[in-house]
Amino acid sequence: MNNELLTLDDVKLLVDTFYTKVQDDALLAPIFNERIGNHWHHHLEKMYTFWQTTLLGEHTYYGSPFPPHAKLPVDGSHFKQWINLFNQTVDELFTGDKAEEAKWRAGKMAEMFELKINHFRDNSRAIQ
Repeated sequence: MNNELLTLDDVKLLVDTFYTKVQDDALLAPIFNERIGNHWHHHLEKMYTFWQTTLLGEHTYYGSPFPPHAKLPVDGSHFKQWINLFNQTVDELFTGDKAEEAKWRAGKMAEMFELKINHFRDNSRAIQ
């Protein structure tokens, strides 16, 4: 039975389950594994604090999420798969307002990152 997403332990379950799926995904795994290498523990810790801050209002994340993603070799298909896996994970594990908020925020973040990466890529080409 699904529970509400309310605690740091819930956030950790969401993040761990989601990124296990990412690491097994034929489209996303190569991108993530090339960038993260064997530093998954560090990445997961950062994601715990990001989602803890975003969903629970407990300010533990301090940083800028976009810059590490600016030069990733990704396109719309990667973002679509990322959000599909994220929503699937949330739906498998949680119900309630915070679960819906998590999916909404992830969707908006994916949309913004895709637009910014495309803008960054287009402007980099124009300069060259």
